[in-house]
Amino acid sequence: MPAFQLLRQKAPILNYFFLKDQQMKISFKDLLLEPLWEKIRNHERLSTEDALTLYASEDLKGIGVMANEVRKRMHGDVATYVFNRYINYANLCILTCQFCAFSAKKRDPHAFEIAIPEVVAVTKEAWEEGSTEIHMVGGLHPSLPASWYLELLREMKKVAPKIKIKAFTAIEIRHLAKRIFKKSILETLYLLREAGLDALTGGGAEIFDPIVRDQICRGKETAEEWLEVHRVWHQMGMKSTATMLYGHIETPAHRVDHLRRLRELQDETRGFTGFIPYAFVPETTELAHIVPVAPEENLKNLAIARLFLDNFDHITAYWISMGLETAAAALHYGVDDLHGTIKEEKIFHMAGAKTPQEQSVQAFEEVIRKAGREPYQRDTFYQLVVRGS
Repeated sequence: MPAFQLLRQKAPILNYFFLKDQQMKISFKDLLLEPLWEKIRNHERLSTEDALTLYASEDLKGIGVMANEVRKRMHGDVATYVFNRYINYANLCILTCQFCAFSAKKRDPHAFEIAIPEVVAVTKEAWEEGSTEIHMVGGLHPSLPASWYLELLREMKKVAPKIKIKAFTAIEIRHLAKRIFKKSILETLYLLREAGLDALTGGGAEIFDPIVRDQICRGKETAEEWLEVHRVWHQMGMKSTATMLYGHIETPAHRVDHLRRLRELQDETRGFTGFIPYAFVPETTELAHIVPVAPEENLKNLAIARLFLDNFDHITAYWISMGLETAAAALHYGVDDLHGTIKEEKIFHMAGAKTPQEQSVQAFEEVIRKAGREPYQRDTFYQLVVRGS
């Protein structure tokens, strides 16, 4: 049975996600959305108060229509995906975040560390299979030397010179600069870029509010420190993505504060290529008592991000944490990108995610077409890939 039919059977409330856009008329159940729609039509920026109004509203369809109009204005009927490969080089970490089931200490049974030749072999294989990007993160490893990271990047580029290496979170960069390279953020980023780093990942942002961070990732760097790394990277003329981990103990006000800080940095640097919110997977974490985010909440969060982040070109639905069907439905809720083929994702699956560990190009193109969009492969920087070039 096609995925969309199966989703309709399981959750009839989701049926309207698949209506043709031209059939979705703007008639709000929540009249408080009408002045927001007027702002959007006039290309006016939404305030943080407007965003809180959106989160408080139960008119999911109305919010979705507005977000879809913004998406259509920016991208027409194009929806994209990236042919990429995930590599987690190690999960040894000096932190013990409450929301994380990935990190490990050396004697933990789930601890792992991959040698450079193995990472290089995977990189070569990925390039030969058609991947244009390696997405690579790890824990805050206590003992790998600076030379290891530089050699890793150089050797990856030797076997696949044209592949883009999107690697390391801002938290990893701060760890490397302070404890491993013992240099400034700028100097560390320059060395990594010279060795082959093309883009930074958006991980480690979680929720910026300090009280929330103290409860879900005590000891992790602050929001200001996360933002500083991306600011420096952008000032070097480089690009990165931005993320948000939601669906745990945060409130709508915390989400809006997070989005506001991202929007302000984007105003300053224009260095973020896209926004990728992650739905929290609690099953095997210390926060296992938390109920996972419902599909409706995923779509609402994505739609509000599209409406509020007016200076971000792209909003990506992370299918790993919400499922491909909901991610495809989000193409009617402001989303224009479905992320990547991935292969061997560990972080969310070690937390209990039940989604597949990879998707095929064919699967992406099928669900995108069924959602009424035109599928295109894109690269790390959201530029369309011309096949055969």
